[in-house]
Amino acid sequence: MKEQLLHTPDGVRDIYNGECKKKLILQDKLHQVLLKYGYQDIQTPTFEFFNIFSSQIGTTPSRDLYKFFDKEGNTLVLRPDFTPSIARSAAKYYMDEQMPVKLCYIGNTFTNSNSYQGRLKEITQSGAELIGDGSTAADAEILAMVVDSLKTAGLSEFQISVGHAQFFGGLVKAAGLQEEEEAELRSLISNKNFFGVEEFVDTMDLEENLGKLFYMLGNFDLKIEEIKEAKKYAKAYPDILEAIVKLEELDEFLKVYGIDKYISYELGIISNYHYYTGIIFYAYTFGTGEPIVKGGRYDKLLEYFGKAAPSIGFAIVVDQLMSALSRQKIEIAVPNDSQLIVYEAGKFKEAVAKATQLRKDGQKVEMLMKDPSRTKEDYNSYACKNQIKNVIWFQ
Repeated sequence: MKEQLLHTPDGVRDIYNGECKKKLILQDKLHQVLLKYGYQDIQTPTFEFFNIFSSQIGTTPSRDLYKFFDKEGNTLVLRPDFTPSIARSAAKYYMDEQMPVKLCYIGNTFTNSNSYQGRLKEITQSGAELIGDGSTAADAEILAMVVDSLKTAGLSEFQISVGHAQFFGGLVKAAGLQEEEEAELRSLISNKNFFGVEEFVDTMDLEENLGKLFYMLGNFDLKIEEIKEAKKYAKAYPDILEAIVKLEELDEFLKVYGIDKYISYELGIISNYHYYTGIIFYAYTFGTGEPIVKGGRYDKLLEYFGKAAPSIGFAIVVDQLMSALSRQKIEIAVPNDSQLIVYEAGKFKEAVAKATQLRKDGQKVEMLMKDPSRTKEDYNSYACKNQIKNVIWFQ
């Protein structure tokens, strides 16, 4: 029984000592980037009413939510995703605001995924939401923040795949796919089964240009020139054409920021979050098979809460980013700026006076009463292990 008490449930883990220090330093670095762009901090509750994440909104499926009841019988859930919570909050506190609202956050999300997938069920996210701005310039600013954040974290090699929700939606509409067929196609794309996508397309009786657009779903590294080329196939399909034109326009804005080299285009991008209406993007790097950043435009989400406000946002998956940095052997520098005071029992007063003065001067000071059974080498070793730069003795 005692041994069982030492273990954590599947999908969650303890983070301590050096790893915890590095994670907090990384989180602060990411936070500072968001503040530099003028975003304001927001904190939303760890749990919300069930309807904030309902199927009508198009967020996490009900089976993947951690659900429980309060004393009044209301169904509550641990948040699986920050965006609906912030959308609710923005609709409540900024209902009459006509200017854009820029909010940023950091916190944990909870998803009751299957344990065999090997994914953490509790993860830390740092992100931003730009509410009330439907422009391409807003899309570009969000992507610029992503690039800035990843470079600040220490990454130099990463790629952001950008697509548009309207491209896939336009294909489904133009082909007249039934709900079951759309679900099958979504599953093939989500699993990167591009041969399966081609086989699926081959079974349909499609107009030639529409067929060519469908085949583009299987290309996950399109250049902007190929996006422009697709326009000639999309002339008869307004929704698809609009998505392509939006991506083409976005590329011009990204060039102004000088970040277009980090961007590739993937017209087959879809998301499990069905509230996305415009661009959708994921950032990848070496050392992790999962995206380190997820984001997109959601122009209709706030309408569910009573406020019409086109919006866009992103979330950095801090745990995935930490894993990638570790595997790429990119160190997060931990300041070696604390001191250790070791004192004999009779020197307690002097030790406290010294520690108090150093702390007033802004220094980090740890105190330990000397154990007669331990040597100086023991304390020096302790200081080294805990990245303490100096040991002060009171004997």
